[in-house]
Amino acid sequence: MAELKDRLRADLSTAIKSRSTVTVATLRMALAAITTEEVSGSSARELSDEEVLAVLAREAKKRREAAEVFAAAGRDELATRERAEGEVLARYLPQQLSDDELMTLVSEVIDDVAEQLGKRPNLGQLGWVMKAAKAKAAGRAEGQRLAAAVMAALRT
Repeated sequence: MAELKDRLRADLSTAIKSRSTVTVATLRMALAAITTEEVSGSSARELSDEEVLAVLAREAKKRREAAEVFAAAGRDELATRERAEGEVLARYLPQQLSDDELMTLVSEVIDDVAEQLGKRPNLGQLGWVMKAAKAKAAGRAEGQRLAAAVMAALRT
């Protein structure tokens, strides 16, 4: 069922054999986060690949934010480690949309919502547009970046 989780486990075995410490630590952390997510709630369950991707995206975002904080504090060795872990996680995430692709996606979503509403949406319908945009982006654009693009498009 969760092919991505199996791939993570297989890659962990390979990394252990090749003694790649950063990859081993990152994949162990990712698998631990997935397991934590699986056992949270009222009953244990196995995550789908989409849910595993969401956990990996969340962990990658944590690495980016930590790297920024460490770099700002002058802790370059820690920032470098966080960036390296983020690069390992990025191998498993879908390719991010370019700025042009993102603006095209947002424009299409706004047109779709306008068709449903019978008029062009404004900032008051931001929630509707964001919901549709998140579904259409399917993890290929970070939420903050997507929200900025949607708000900019709605203001014009």
